[in-house]
This record gives sequence, structure tokens and C-alpha cells, in this order.
Amino acid sequence: MASEVPTWIDHFPGNFMWSNATLVTKGMAPYGAVALGEIDAVCERLRRRQDEPHAWWEEWNALGARLEKSAQAAEAKGNRPSAGNLYLRAGMYYFTAERFIVPGPDKRETGRKAIDCQTLGILRRYPNVERVEVPYEGVTLPALFMKAPGVTARAPTMVAFDGLDNCKEMSVLFNGLEFAARGWHTLAIDGPGQGESLRLRDLRTRHDYDVAGTAAYDWVAARADVDARRVGVMGYSFGGYYAPRVAAFEKRYAACVAFGAMHWNMAEWVDGIRRAVRTDAKSSAQSHFQVPWAFGARDLDHAVEMARRFDLTAVAGRIECPFLVVHGENDRIVPLDSARKLFEAVGSKRKHFKIFTAAEGAAEHCQVDNRQLGVDYIADWLAPIFEKRES
Repeated sequence: MASEVPTWIDHFPGNFMWSNATLVTKGMAPYGAVALGEIDAVCERLRRRQDEPHAWWEEWNALGARLEKSAQAAEAKGNRPSAGNLYLRAGMYYFTAERFIVPGPDKRETGRKAIDCQTLGILRRYPNVERVEVPYEGVTLPALFMKAPGVTARAPTMVAFDGLDNCKEMSVLFNGLEFAARGWHTLAIDGPGQGESLRLRDLRTRHDYDVAGTAAYDWVAARADVDARRVGVMGYSFGGYYAPRVAAFEKRYAACVAFGAMHWNMAEWVDGIRRAVRTDAKSSAQSHFQVPWAFGARDLDHAVEMARRFDLTAVAGRIECPFLVVHGENDRIVPLDSARKLFEAVGSKRKHFKIFTAAEGAAEHCQVDNRQLGVDYIADWLAPIFEKRES
């Protein structure tokens, strides 16, 4: 339940849609992708504009445009690292602006600016990152590959899929930086229905996500710097459905992590969004168009029907590799009960369930209130699986 007065977690009391979106943006602060002072200034203006339909896009877009202009000026002066910082924040704010734009030309253009600026920022700040394309059913999936600095032997690698409304440019930072520090590579990939694949390539999601998971495994396993026997797969938020589905059918993965479980009954969840839209749209974390857009559905009615195929009931038992579920006690997007059902259904003999409590922190959805705690826990759990050296 949102508080009646503003907190850093519930910036807009009574408006969970805006509060959650703001919290997602704040969650990128530890990685230098946003600045809390800039966010606070925007949110103070937005607090007075919650009934204006275009206010969200206007305020975040204006901030992104200002920082992009500053980045270009810094680059023109030869200050490439500073330009990288500015580009990265501009891109994140553009991505936040795009969140509540109805699909169409404006959404596509804002998405393009977000991806372009984030990419410029990441490549300038992190020379160990390369932008790559993963072959997939006659086309390619865009991805970022972060190499662990100083590692010369074949190394463990994590394949990280996004959620419904985040992107590879985010996960390469909050996952990749910690994994790189431990000597592991990361492939942060926009699968079908995610990030750039959805926004610029019109690739919609699919229930049989193992197809994308196999494509990602084949690509990393073919690299000379990857130990193909030590490749894990993880999914964040909606990826809490994707990653288990991948691990159930693609047996070459050495481990699987659900970085936040997804709703056990996906059709019921989409129906909840549909009901919220009819009564109080601000009570839902998702807009009325996000799920239909990612699914390729005509509307929420159609999306409810499509969601019935996103079902792990008869799938989770097929998972054999080591499996981790990480969930927050106060997750207001996905109920804790769904995480329990996923854990109980997983067939692996080596599985673990971590619940972050309010007392220890990181209790919100996918540990967005203290994501480093979540990522550290995941990395510590993976370490014994990845510690076997290549022979």
C-alpha cells in the first residue's frame, strides 16, 4: 500500500503508475545512469501536473534533450568521458519519458533517442562493452556484451534477458558490472518484446522464449573467450517467466536465475490490468497499452487470451540445472505467492529461494529499492557453480 505522504519509494502517493516508474529510474542511480537531484527536480514539477496527459513525456523528454545537448558540447571539446556520463543520463531519461507514450511515431522516435544516447554513454564509459547482434530466426537480436577486464582464459558468462519495460542498457550495468568484477562476462540482450527489439524492430514477445534462449546460448558459446560449460541464464521481472522457460528446454545452460518471479497465472495478471484501467488506471504499474504492445495484441482483451499461453505449470518441472528465485517481501508488482509457486514447481534438485525482507532492504520488485543487494546475492549463489576452472 502506497503511503499517504511522499517517500523516496512512493514519490506520487495515490499514483502507483508514476511512483513505480520513478522508482525504476531512481534504481539506476548507483550505476551513474541517472542523478537523484535531476530526478527530484522533474518530479517536483510533475507533482503539480498529474492530471495532464502529456506531462510525463514533456518533463522527462525536456531533461533528456538538455543533457543530450550538453553531451554533444562536451564531446565537441574533446571531453569524451564527461560526454559519456551525460549521454548515459540523457538516454535513461528519454527511456523514462517513452514509458507512457502510446505506441506510434512519437514513441518510436523517443525510444530511438533513448537507445542511441544510452549506447553512446555506455561505450564511452565502459571500453569493455561491445554492441553485438545475435542471429535469431532470419534476423538478429541487439545485445551488449560486457567482458570481464583482465580475464584471458575462457570465462563464465551470464545471459541476461530484460523484463517487460526495461532494456539491455540497464541490465548490462546493474548485472554486468558486478559480474565483470567477479571475472564473468555478461550478454545483456533485448529479446523479442524487449527494449530495442520491440521499439525499433517490431519483434513481439512469444511464450516459447526458449527459442531466443537457444539463440543467445549458441552465440556466446561460439566465442573464444566464453567457457560454454559455464553459461547461465537469468531474467528480470517479466524475465522471471522467460528464464525458467529457457532453462526448461535449453539444457546447455549451467544455471538459471529468476531475478524476481513473474505472475504464476499470467492471464489473471493481464486481466487485473484490464480491470484497473476501467476503474483507476493510476493503481496499476503498467499502462493500458504496454502489455498489448509487447504481445502484439489488438487490445487488453486480446492480450488476456494470449497470456494464457505464458504458463509454466507444465514446464517448470523440466528444469534440471541449479535454479535460484530472488523475490522481495514487499513486491507490489508480483505477489510473493507467485514466487513460491514457481520455486515449488521447479524440478531441479539444486534450487534455492531467497526472500528479501523489509528489515534487510531490497524488498520491492526485483530489489529496485536496493538492487545491489539482489545482484550481490545472485553473484554469491552463482560463484560455486562457476568456480570450476576450464580444463
